[in-house]
Amino acid sequence: MYSKNQMSADDIDKILHLWGVTLAVHNDNPPFADHRDLYKTIDATPLGDVTWQSFSLQYNGDKPAGQCPLWMEQSHEVWFWDPHTVVKNMLANPDFKHSIDYTLYHEFEEKGEQRCYKDFMSGDWAWQQADQIAQDLEMHGAAFVPIIVGSNKMTVSVATSQNNYYPLYLSIGNVHNNIQHSHRNALALIRFLAIPKTKKKNADDARYCKFKKQLFYSSLSEIFATLKPGMTTPEVTCCGDGHYWHVLYGLGPYIADYEEQVVLACIVKDWCGRCLAFPSTLDDRGISWSHEHTDALVDSVDFGVLWDEYGIIGELVPFTNNFPHTNIHELLAPNILHQLIKGTFKDHLVEWVCQYLELEHGKTGAKAILDNIDLRIAAAPSFPGLQRFPQGCGFSQWTGDDSKALMKVYIPAIEGHVPDDMFCYIARASVVTDETLAQLRDALRRFHIAPNGLCLSITESKHMKAVKKPWWHSNRYNALHQMLLTNQRLDKIAASRVDFTAHGMLKVENQFAIGSDNRDSEVQQNNMDKENNPFTIESDNFNDVEDQGIVDDVDWCFSLMQYSEHKCARTVSGLADELKVPSLPTLIRLFLYDQIHADDHHSSADVLLHDCPSYMGTIKVFNLAAVTFIAPSDPSGITGMRHEHLRAVPSWRNGPGHFDCAFVNTDDRQDGILSMDDGSPNMSIIHIDSIVHGAHLLPIFGTQFVPWDLQFHHSLDVF
Repeated sequence: MYSKNQMSADDIDKILHLWGVTLAVHNDNPPFADHRDLYKTIDATPLGDVTWQSFSLQYNGDKPAGQCPLWMEQSHEVWFWDPHTVVKNMLANPDFKHSIDYTLYHEFEEKGEQRCYKDFMSGDWAWQQADQIAQDLEMHGAAFVPIIVGSNKMTVSVATSQNNYYPLYLSIGNVHNNIQHSHRNALALIRFLAIPKTKKKNADDARYCKFKKQLFYSSLSEIFATLKPGMTTPEVTCCGDGHYWHVLYGLGPYIADYEEQVVLACIVKDWCGRCLAFPSTLDDRGISWSHEHTDALVDSVDFGVLWDEYGIIGELVPFTNNFPHTNIHELLAPNILHQLIKGTFKDHLVEWVCQYLELEHGKTGAKAILDNIDLRIAAAPSFPGLQRFPQGCGFSQWTGDDSKALMKVYIPAIEGHVPDDMFCYIARASVVTDETLAQLRDALRRFHIAPNGLCLSITESKHMKAVKKPWWHSNRYNALHQMLLTNQRLDKIAASRVDFTAHGMLKVENQFAIGSDNRDSEVQQNNMDKENNPFTIESDNFNDVEDQGIVDDVDWCFSLMQYSEHKCARTVSGLADELKVPSLPTLIRLFLYDQIHADDHHSSADVLLHDCPSYMGTIKVFNLAAVTFIAPSDPSGITGMRHEHLRAVPSWRNGPGHFDCAFVNTDDRQDGILSMDDGSPNMSIIHIDSIVHGAHLLPIFGTQFVPWDLQFHHSLDVF
């Protein structure tokens, strides 16, 4: 009622009343009398209890005579959670005890000397920080806890005023990447930054621009002040494994888009926040920024020269100067969402393709090819979790999700129209090696000479749960205070759930378990909650679900579902006629022989058909399989598990049929792709356990133009 659906108070009262009516005949009562009783119970929960605090900041500089601008008179309130308490709660979370690193490490491939980079503590920055800290002998033996921060302005409504919020999120670098992606308690909203406002005539006032930045720096310095003592003196804290560790905190990467990086680094727009390269020669890379160098320049060089020749705003001081072992220029994390996915792909790559085609074929020829590329994109076969683009990529408003979805079909769509060796997909991988980095540098070099992780998507995806939904469920009056309370209650519920599970007080049903009881599988699926039934969902995206907890340590598993809109035959002969596969009875006999003699050194291909068992009884047809598999490079569950569906239905939502492709394991003695045969045509019956996961096949268009009337469900047959 509260954490999942976030019902309004009136709706909670209604459902509790109806619940009470049904229980009255049994002389029983619902667990809560009304919404007030529910809220009171949540508020009394001590687990995950971090109280919201606030402080106010105001302009204290020289004011002009007469009427002052509004921004000089206003008091700006900042609400925050104590980051020190939040970090201690994260370290103590038993959900993370098997997915957290307390020590730094270098990982190498088993064969060869290639360095592997996966989770944060395997990287160079954390290692270098430890080297600096270890120079103090008092620090030896402490576990380093990097504090990862991210912020991004957002809008919750474009139709009302006061709709902008500036949330600040915090995580720790010790937890593994899959924990970060699963959006549980490893990422916390810790603050709503103040957003000063003024009249349009004062918006470009240099004093106002400086004040906005100083307000930002002062807020960050004040909030992280509680962590500062633990940056120089190790403290003892309880961790999720039940043991107490000496820990030492340190400010880590700050995830922000470029506009915010400019503010954080106190530099001029268009300059690099990490090196001293001129804006016109960014590809050449300059020497790295350092506080010592910047301080020396500020002390000896005129502010005007600093601005023009070095890109430094001398009047401003980064907030990191107040904390030990920190250099804001080293902490600026590349923003994969805006700088690579939306920036490099949409603003650079797609635009580059358009410019290249105009140079090669002229404007008229380029338009014809671009129309063909749109047809190719529209002809991409559907697949669960894949967004379709019926009109191609010719839309004006692009979101991050649009870019990520289009990337999956764009490269095959431009094949034959651009040079074949221009594109690669390296950046997003579960494990990055030295060779991968070399390939990425080479790809970047080739990309720029052509004619003309940590990612903000982690924090942006948190916007929905931490900001947008609480705002939608507020009454809009003094919405911020209601949003703060909602977040506090949601965190208490989440912490209680983890604690109850750890102490055996709450049994978490494994949504991926198969055969957990003896009931008929058809009955189980018919009793499915409609919310979890993909056939009741309008979208084909079955992956937009929040992780619900730890799953079993398996590589992959399946569950089956029936498609109620289509009635299938219940006998072998009837199904053979329905599918127009006369050899189905024979294929079943061969399959049964192989299953019965699975441990033998021969197969059904070595025996006569009359030696194979026959089956002519009743059968059940399942049109959908839910597959769970390990996909550590994708946003997924807490153990790196991903949930997808495979469909085999003659008609999908009164439209064409959907018959998805899949990777099949044909040799249990081999691992990975070595266990699969080549793609030669073959009709046979396979065991469901041999299906690894879905495979989205795309047509090989070559240089051919796509017919304008080609339908996506025919494209694999045509090409």
